[in-house]
Amino acid sequence: MKIIVGVADMKISDREDDVLITYALGSCLGIAIYDPVARIGGLLHVMLPLSTIDPAKAAENPFMFVDTGVPRLFIECYKAGARKERLQVKVAGGAHSKTEGEDYFQIGRRNFIMLRKLLWKNGILLSSHDVGGNLSRTMALEIGTGRVIVKANGISKIL
Repeated sequence: MKIIVGVADMKISDREDDVLITYALGSCLGIAIYDPVARIGGLLHVMLPLSTIDPAKAAENPFMFVDTGVPRLFIECYKAGARKERLQVKVAGGAHSKTEGEDYFQIGRRNFIMLRKLLWKNGILLSSHDVGGNLSRTMALEIGTGRVIVKANGISKIL
């Protein structure tokens, strides 16, 4: 079954026929984690790097921010039976506006930097990524296989 992960949203599954999918990854990041032994996966769609810009919003919806959403993604997958040492972590998104000079805030770049710092601090390796550029992406995680498919500009690729 296709399960849509909205903006500032997270879903996890252990059902083999589920596909977690998120759309419109511009400067946002899609973060997929998967345990191939337990066959548990999760997909998170975050918007901004740091919750400190709006603690009230972070309390209301931690999935809006990298620094609050990513820990929740991992915790929920661990609760479902995933193990840290087996996790595959794949990321897509982090695009910038068409003209670099117009991308003053560099949200996509900052999102990816924050994610890498967070993973590094927790001893977690990034398996693969498709970030940057100026294209919006769709990202899907197949729970039965662990395959992550990223589609941009009509072209699909497996991460």
